[in-house]
Parts: sequence; C-alpha cells; structure tokens
Amino acid sequence: MSGAMGPHLQFDHVTKRFGEVQVVETPFDLAIARHEFVVFLGPSGCGKTTLMRMVGGLDLPTTGEIRLDGAPVGKPDHRRGMVFQSYSSFPWLTVAQNVAFGLRYRSDLTEQEKAVRAERYLDLVGLYEFSDHYPNQVSGGMRQRIAIARTLAAGSDVLLMDEPFGALDALRREQLQTELRRIQRRDAKTIVFVTHDVEEALFLADRVVVFSKRPTRIVAEIDVKSRLGEERTLEMRDGEDFFALRREAIGTVRAAAGGEL
Repeated sequence: MSGAMGPHLQFDHVTKRFGEVQVVETPFDLAIARHEFVVFLGPSGCGKTTLMRMVGGLDLPTTGEIRLDGAPVGKPDHRRGMVFQSYSSFPWLTVAQNVAFGLRYRSDLTEQEKAVRAERYLDLVGLYEFSDHYPNQVSGGMRQRIAIARTLAAGSDVLLMDEPFGALDALRREQLQTELRRIQRRDAKTIVFVTHDVEEALFLADRVVVFSKRPTRIVAEIDVKSRLGEERTLEMRDGEDFFALRREAIGTVRAAAGGEL
C-alpha cells in the first residue's frame, strides 16, 4: 500500500523478545501509506501494542528496523502522537492546559493560534465546559478524552492509538469513532489503531491487519476501504455490506486466535 514516494511507515524484518518471551518471532514486514488508517486487530496479548510502542520509540526492535519517511524511528518526538488505553493527564494542569500541553513545541503557531486549536479539540471531545477543571475533578472517561484531545491538538503526522475508546460510554465512543474518521480525512493523518473489537476495527479502518496469538504474525489483511468506501456513518453499521464484512472478519479473527476471542 505504498505511494509513489514509498511507504510513510515501514516495518522491515522486525522481531521482538522480552527476556525468554518471544513476542514477534517471524520477521514482521508491513508498509503503511501516508494518510492511511490501519487497525491492528487480534486477541489480547498477541503483540499489537508492542508493535505500536516500537513505532512510538518506547520500545526497540530486537532485530529489524522501523522507518518513518525512510529514516529509522528513534526516541519519541512530536511527529508521533500516542494515546494509550490507560488515562494520561497532568493533575497539576487544568483540562484546557492539559490539551494545550501538546502544543508547547509548535513554534509555527502563535500563542493565540495554540489557544484556538486547543479550544477546538476540547469542544470536539465534549469537554469545553470543563476547561477550568482539574483531572481529579472529572471522570475516568473524561480524562481519557483529555489525552485524545491533547494528541489531536498537537498535530502529529502519525497518531498511535491503543484502544483509546475502551473507557468511554457507548454513545461517546460512537461519536469519537465518527469524529476520528473525519479528523483523519480532514487533517490528513496516518493512524495506527490497536483494538480487539471487530466492529470498531471495521468502522474505522481503511485496512485491518489481523494478528495471530503470540508470538505474533500477520494472518490476514482486510481491505475495508474497497468494501465500504471512505465515508463512514453510524447508519452503515446496520447495513448488509457491513454485516457481511463483520461476519467474515469475526471468522478470520477466531481462526487466528485458535477459537479464543
């Protein structure tokens, strides 16, 4: 799925071992195009998050290399924004200050532009009225929305998202899934999203990469974009095309997990 100038993100013969535990055994190769939305789907503990952490620079491959625009990835930087499953906020900063924190190194923006940008993403995740609150004054789901807004506001080229909607209620989760698709298309983001929720994967992805149990390997790739198109709406989840693709994907994941979901 690489473009004329080559892939935006490239896994080249990557393996990963933690002590005696082999997480990624078979050399892992994957190319992700610029502006592509790729979802890693597979059973819990299979290595999806480990691969994403290596993209972010939080872990290093045991062998092989991960490249961004042809250059090996190093320590975390502003080009790769990360949102994890666990809450991530600074308790001494207000909600608005937490969101603005991701913009502190954006020298291309004025302070006024930073404030406007932070405000826009606060409103997007439904937290504008809580701007002056502190994280310990809001719910866990709201703290996760703070982390999502901060990462989006920072304007990273690549967004790395590890089950970021898991702590949210069903209504807010659906809303943010829809908004994330809109943001990805409007702001031209490359997104790597980790989940074990088949329906979430199919609703969000241009392409779903299905993993086996640990030690992980790719067992299938699902070209969702060619089946469902680019536009995603909540109504389409009830449609025949989505239902058929969901049934196929569940079968693939079950086989990959050895019957374990």
